[in-house]
Amino acid sequence: MSKRSDAGSAPRGPGDTGGTVDTGGTGGTGGAGGSDGASTYVDWEFAKATGRRLASPGPRVSRDEAADVVASLRAVAVAAREPIAATSLLVSPGDAPEAVVVDRPGWIDANVESMRSLMGPVIEKITAGTRSKDGTPPAGPANAVTAVGGKVTGGEAGALMAFMSSKVLGQYDLAPEGTPRLMLVAPNLVQVERELGVDPHDFRLWVAMHEETHRVQFTAVPWLRQHLIDSSRALTTDLAPTPDELRDRLQELSRRLPEAFRSGSRGLADLFLSPQQRAEVSRITAVMSLLEGHADVMMDEVGPQVIPTVAQIRERFQGRRNGVSGLDKVLRRLLGMEAKMRQYRDGAVFVRAVVADVGLEGFNAVWSSPESLPTAAEIEVPRQWVERVHGRTLGPAGSPSSSSFPAPSSSSPPQPAVGT
Repeated sequence: MSKRSDAGSAPRGPGDTGGTVDTGGTGGTGGAGGSDGASTYVDWEFAKATGRRLASPGPRVSRDEAADVVASLRAVAVAAREPIAATSLLVSPGDAPEAVVVDRPGWIDANVESMRSLMGPVIEKITAGTRSKDGTPPAGPANAVTAVGGKVTGGEAGALMAFMSSKVLGQYDLAPEGTPRLMLVAPNLVQVERELGVDPHDFRLWVAMHEETHRVQFTAVPWLRQHLIDSSRALTTDLAPTPDELRDRLQELSRRLPEAFRSGSRGLADLFLSPQQRAEVSRITAVMSLLEGHADVMMDEVGPQVIPTVAQIRERFQGRRNGVSGLDKVLRRLLGMEAKMRQYRDGAVFVRAVVADVGLEGFNAVWSSPESLPTAAEIEVPRQWVERVHGRTLGPAGSPSSSSFPAPSSSSPPQPAVGT
């Protein structure tokens, strides 16, 4: 779960930041992950190295400035907790991991580990039939080909991670085989706050509110993380072609590739989906819309009460999002990132409509079980969720008319702005 910066480039490395920004704890977000087959057919360590090498540089800060940024981000991550808990009526357990501040290489390492874990079953399916009887990769020349192929696929994964590493301000990493953690990507935050010309402390706290909501979602609702991991693994494995299907898929890709660039497309995945797979994608997309929309709503509900310049931040951030360049827009569409933006919008409309009708406690029934999560149709028509879960019809307006959120406590002292 991440907050996209819609940014171009941002900082990294000792030469640019005056010292690598704190990545403490990110090495534990993944573990070995996946199976031997996954590591053989995708060289994940090469993916990390490639991502680190290709990740673009960003704004220069001195060593002291870098230390101040890290301290500031740690402070706003803590400051976001009480207001989000009070406003969402969700509380994380006391032993939930602390937020970590990462640079781009740290973000890449954590996400490659998560990808390794999620993709293990997919690679096993794709490579079925290419192994020896004992399940090991082929020996001799064929093994050399496999090793080269692992470098190629690892390089491709690393290039993707390098591109994405400049787009994410913060993320709750589900870490399928490791420790889930909230990550704040320091160089990207510095880059965007400078480009927008906004107050650094207020902007960092605004982003932290969104990401803290994700942390609360996955820690206060114990079943949610594993449910989303299992659903994602099952879908990606189902979508993966067997060796016999792979050639047909590639031919289909070459024929239908232009469709992936059209407005409203969910990217390359749309080209291969059967009706049943589309239904499953819609189900998972509905959950993602709920999570992203809920985080955006919490951020906006809390913001005006604890962030003095929130209106300016929101206006300038949205303007920046709308001003993405042509090539960047094409890449985002191809990778399905435009669909991510729609998730923020559609999910927020759903949350506000339901809260306006049944109140926040009524809305929080959504977290009671997997069966209570909204479907894609219910995200589009919130009254259908209210009817199914609460047994009554949404109010006639069908949209929020007033806020039903509790106000966060104003007793928490403001955190000092730390310079950039």
